[in-house]
Amino acid sequence: MIRCMTLTFQSYLGGGVVVMLIHHHISHFSRSPKSRMVCQVILKSKRSIEASHLSRSSILRSALAQRNYGSGPNPNSKQNPIKIWPFIAITLLGSGAYALMVKSRTEMSAPSKSKTTFSPAKVAVVFVLGGPGAGKGTQCARLVHDYQFIHISAGDLLRAEQDRTGSEFGDLIKTCIKEGKIVPMEITIKLLERSMMDAVSKSLDGNVKFLIDGFPRKMDQALKFEETLCEARFVLFFDCSEEEMQRRLLKRGETSGRTDDNPESIKKRFKTFIDTSMPVIEYFKSQDKVVTIDATKSPEEVYEETQNKLKKRLN
Repeated sequence: MIRCMTLTFQSYLGGGVVVMLIHHHISHFSRSPKSRMVCQVILKSKRSIEASHLSRSSILRSALAQRNYGSGPNPNSKQNPIKIWPFIAITLLGSGAYALMVKSRTEMSAPSKSKTTFSPAKVAVVFVLGGPGAGKGTQCARLVHDYQFIHISAGDLLRAEQDRTGSEFGDLIKTCIKEGKIVPMEITIKLLERSMMDAVSKSLDGNVKFLIDGFPRKMDQALKFEETLCEARFVLFFDCSEEEMQRRLLKRGETSGRTDDNPESIKKRFKTFIDTSMPVIEYFKSQDKVVTIDATKSPEEVYEETQNKLKKRLN
């Protein structure tokens, strides 16, 4: 509820009028103890001003009557003149109250910065992105061995969850994977958080480096992850042509047993990647957080380029 507070200070000084108007709109102003105290002070000041104003009005009316109609001496002529200092004090009090109101409103409207689950000072997160079949998993396995990263595959977590007995998300995940759709953000982030917390709890000093493979696949996932879990250091983007990725996926499908390694699902996955994941890469590029790797080459050549660029970024 919005309350409008208006205080009018009037004093008649030598026939002149001094007016001070304080007009301020405050949302939910009376919630804090500090704000209630300010309100009480202002209301008391307002009542004092009204009483003083009535007194001055009576005196002025009497003076005017004597001037216009009286023939004798003014009976009030020996009274003390109206003192100025009470009105100055009230004006200063009103100014202070106004400043306090503004400060209180600023504090109430300022967005609070909530802490993330993991401290960026201890936990380093590197997102690994690329189209389906770009070779992300192959390169991550080698980086884990050589650089002591902990590899978390978002896809592996989802596939394990769909097969877990009693999982409330199993059927939904299975449908999304089969149709090449993206699993709801809340599910994926919850699984990632659980896996990361498990790894951090096993670390002696709490310092852990994560390679998170296949995530984020949408902008809302990227923003939510960094808002709640941890800010990413940078992104490894394995850039590969669609033709090469399709060739690799069809070959893998001969032995992988994965339900999404078929021509129909592959086509849907390519479209999803272009439509939803590429904007994520562009977003991190705008922050100078993307390390692009040419993933069309052989695994050995890709890893050599990855190592060279990774060393520069880590240093």
